[in-house]
Amino acid sequence: MYIGVKDVEPKSNYTLLLTFKNEEVRLFDMRPFLDKGQFKELYDLTMFNTVHVSFDTIEWDNELDFDPEILYSQSTPVV
Repeated sequence: MYIGVKDVEPKSNYTLLLTFKNEEVRLFDMRPFLDKGQFKELYDLTMFNTVHVSFDTIEWDNELDFDPEILYSQSTPVV
């Protein structure tokens, strides 16, 4: 199921508060990805906090982006 990202807010502990276009709000934990390839650059909190919505997904100022399907399927609903 493809649902685009509408809003993103960086939170503490390398998590992202995501609002999807279906109005669901979910929390995504980036920590499992921070040891992989170019994602290591996001350990720098200044870079991590540059996250923003780009088209239907998220992107950082270093041009890394993330598949919105993974963001949705591996995030947890915020109640």
